[in-house]
Amino acid sequence: MFIFVGNNPKNKMLFIQKPQRIICLTEEGTELLYAAGLQDRLVGISGFTYRPPQARKEKPKICTFLDAKFDEIDQLQPDLIVGYSDLQAPIAKELIERGYPVHIFNHHTLGGIFGYILQFFGLIGEQSIGQKLIDAYQKQLEDLHNRTNQYHKKPNVFFEEWYDPIIAASTWVQELIELLGGEISFPDKKMEKLAKNRILLHEEVVQKNPDILIGSWCGKMFKPEEVKKREEFDRVNAVKNDHLYEIKSELILQPGPAALTEGAKEIFRIIEHFHRSQ
Repeated sequence: MFIFVGNNPKNKMLFIQKPQRIICLTEEGTELLYAAGLQDRLVGISGFTYRPPQARKEKPKICTFLDAKFDEIDQLQPDLIVGYSDLQAPIAKELIERGYPVHIFNHHTLGGIFGYILQFFGLIGEQSIGQKLIDAYQKQLEDLHNRTNQYHKKPNVFFEEWYDPIIAASTWVQELIELLGGEISFPDKKMEKLAKNRILLHEEVVQKNPDILIGSWCGKMFKPEEVKKREEFDRVNAVKNDHLYEIKSELILQPGPAALTEGAKEIFRIIEHFHRSQ
């Protein structure tokens, strides 16, 4: 890519190199690069990457969410490192001190996810590709939303992303539930960014009496039988009517393309199943 500076482009010209050796410290960027067909520019990924499956086979795993193999990163010689969450600040600090360009995103809403996609592709010089993906993801969500119009009642849905203590879902998950025909159990927790501010007591969930309970326990298998054993949960509609469901963490707890696609489809499927059971 060329940028001409001044009035005489023949004499003043800069060459701008798009990043060719990208490391993604979390799964979202990896999935985007594969979706765009740009995986050849990806040289390192998180060990927690599950989407797409071929990434685990093809790319070196150089970090977890909170730790990184700095010496291996040095060997890969990245020209851009991208991550997610303030929790990765210590990793980012070390990488910056080693001289690498690092960008850490920290979005929490559906709008934030779309903004992240556009910014991510802007960083790698492919903004038009990012916009095409955004248009496709928005169309899929719009189609699912329109299918909810056939239902007149919205079930009360509680989504927990941890079990001990119980932690309500992140903002983008709650927004997806509302978009796809559900009523969230704790609207006052919807915009809380920090997990510690979304901690709930058992009796609070019982009081809300959700029609549907969805679990996605941050990488651990959801166990409906454990939910049923909770004190007074036998009074909860979701338990009484067997509307306990799991959505895999990699589909919904990553604020990126998975949540907008497969995660959204899972939420829609669960709410649709509830209506058909009535």
